[in-house]
Amino acid sequence: MILITGATGTIGSEIVRQLAAREVPVRAVTRDPARAQAFEGIDVVRGDYGDAESMTAAMTGAEAVFLVGVLGPDDADTDRALIATARAAGVRRIVKLSAIGTGEPDLGRVGTWHLPGEQAARESGLEWTVLRPSSFASNTLSWADPIRTGQPVPNLTGEGAQGVIDPRDVAAVAVESLLSAAHTGRTYTLTGPELLTTADQAATLAEALGHPIEVADIPEELARQHMLTAGMSAEYVDGALAGQAYVRAGGNAVRTDDVRTVLGRPPHTYADWAVDHAHAFRPVPARS
Repeated sequence: MILITGATGTIGSEIVRQLAAREVPVRAVTRDPARAQAFEGIDVVRGDYGDAESMTAAMTGAEAVFLVGVLGPDDADTDRALIATARAAGVRRIVKLSAIGTGEPDLGRVGTWHLPGEQAARESGLEWTVLRPSSFASNTLSWADPIRTGQPVPNLTGEGAQGVIDPRDVAAVAVESLLSAAHTGRTYTLTGPELLTTADQAATLAEALGHPIEVADIPEELARQHMLTAGMSAEYVDGALAGQAYVRAGGNAVRTDDVRTVLGRPPHTYADWAVDHAHAFRPVPARS
């Protein structure tokens, strides 16, 4: 039995799909089981990180667990508690989702948000693997509304390039790490096959859609005000903007072969992802 936390999220839902396709017993954990109705034939259980009893019950009987912590400046204890709960429940193997750049001094405090969880995994006494993916291709789904209305897409990272990765590849590496002890003790930095700027991604997506897409640079202060207005804490906003500045300065221009190492094939390109998800950016047909 493989337990997936964050099962309705970008990576978790894809891991559930891939494990189910391989007929591996899988249990999906979510705070709201009603959101997991698409998981036909999957064991869906309620679990809340703030409710230790619910997480213990969810993890009992699982051999391996995929751990998605809560990313933020005040969430270090969440990852540690999840790993302690897994160990107490008899879990043998954990795969911790982290982020590229974790531990990099130039990232400031945002670069430390995943460190307690990574350290707890390494010190847990369990078989562990840490995944540090680069920017998800699916992050550009946030462009859907402006693209549908002919507006420019926002750019907070200037000319900074990133090894944009298809979430399906992150999930595939997680699946292999959950199923095999061959990846124990490894920290994988997962990137796509090429380094892309925001403008590069917009041009690729424009080709898939068959029409141009404009890009608008967003001043940092404007982005800050927007995030604060949306209700994000000042510390979280500072961390997020520090991450954007790190990318602008070229800090995330990293490409690795870790996906190929684990999967035996190259990672998908952003163009692959754009073609497969072009429907998400097209106008919604009007109801008759």
